[in-house]
Formats: sequence, C-alpha cells, structure tokens
Amino acid sequence: MEKNFLIKIAYDGSCFSGWQRQPDKRTVQGTLEEALKVFTGTEIKLNGTSRTDAGVHALGQCASFKGDFGIPADGLMRAVNNLLAGGMNKKNPVGDCEILSIDEMPMDFHARFDCKGKTYRYVIYSGEKDIFRRNYAYWMPQLPDVERMREAAAYLLGTHDFAAFQSSGGNERETTVRTISDVKIMENDGDIWIEVTGDGFLYNMVRIITGTLAEIGTGKKEPAEMKEIIESLDRARAGHTAPAEGLYLKEIYF
Repeated sequence: MEKNFLIKIAYDGSCFSGWQRQPDKRTVQGTLEEALKVFTGTEIKLNGTSRTDAGVHALGQCASFKGDFGIPADGLMRAVNNLLAGGMNKKNPVGDCEILSIDEMPMDFHARFDCKGKTYRYVIYSGEKDIFRRNYAYWMPQLPDVERMREAAAYLLGTHDFAAFQSSGGNERETTVRTISDVKIMENDGDIWIEVTGDGFLYNMVRIITGTLAEIGTGKKEPAEMKEIIESLDRARAGHTAPAEGLYLKEIYF
C-alpha cells in the first residue's frame, strides 16, 4: 500500500549546488532521491518545502514523498543516513546531508503547499578572518550596531509588499506580498544572528534583508529608511545581497 512520508533534513550547503535536482550537478534533492531509491527499489520524487540556493545550509529543511515499500520508516532513515555518511567505509558518524526524522502523513499532505511558515537564520561575524568559517558565516570588517538593526527590523513586521527585497532570476510569483511575523537580532559568542520568520519568502529576500540591516547597522543607512525602502518597491533602494554562505533554513511550520 502506498504511503506518504514527511522527512526533516539537515545539510551543509557548501557541498551542494542547491536543493533542486540539476543535470550533472550534486544537489540535495538528487542525492537524497538516489539514496532512497537504493533501499526502496523504486523511483522517489521529493517535494521540498524550500529550494535553497547553492551554499545555503539547512537545519530543518522538509520534503514529502510517496512510496510503496516494505522497509519500516525508521529503518529507512538509518539506512539512508549510513549510506550518506559513507556506508561501511565511513570515517565520520554523519555525512554532509542527514535525515533527522521521517513521519507518515495523510495522503493529501504536501511539504510545499501545506507549509504555514519558515524561519531563516543568518550568521555574521567580525574580527580576524577564519578560513574554517568562510563557508558558514558572513565576515564583515566590523560588526553592525545591533540596536540600530533592531530599530530598522521593526518596520519589517506585518504584511507588506516586499518587492524591494527580491532579486531578479527567481521563479515569477503571483504576488510579492508577504507577512513577517518575527525578526530576532541576537548576539551570540561574538557573532550576530538574524532570525526572520514569515509565511513565505521571495527570491533572496532574507539575504537582501540582511544586507540592508547590515548597512543600517554600519551607518550607511538610517533605521527609518527601512520603511521608505519597503514602500518604494524598488530593489535599488535596499541594501546588498548578503552571501549565501551565512544563511540557514532553520525551521518549517505546518
């Protein structure tokens, strides 16, 4: 009997050319589908909640898939994770991609269309450049002022047209209106963490929000300009697009 499953996944985005399957490139979707096929004996098509770009990491990406196979869900998770970590020859207990959980869902559940919201985290650091952090955080010559960033972030809350925070090149959307329910800006062991929660995000939206907040935090823009940028609907008014390496898909809500 065919069943419908939801998996939660973590991955190191620096090892992949993004989430979405692409010919001749290693992607998260392609890697997982091939691993699942090994143990289910059938073609698996994952429906991911978010199509993260190359370099973007995930602490809690989600995807759903349907299949008719005999192996129990928890056994499938262990087998796939073992394969992703290198199988019998593995040198590490975990690979660069890992299934964190797998749950059976109603047959009409879809990981993308049933998503109610997401939280992204962005990490900024300063001080001495660290070669071992180059793929996992955004280095800035000086840390932005957190209080200025928080003042500006308050303007993001609520339902707005976020056209000024969308890069060209993404899939065309019916509307650029989104609702941001929470923005947290925290200091963590010398880093700055920006966490943005919303019902959905435009192409590069969180990275542009981060770039804008960074410019406000370093005095290039004033906090009150955030309101003007939102109202302008003009990408040129917003800040730079922060690098993919500092971005993490933290959590998805259903």
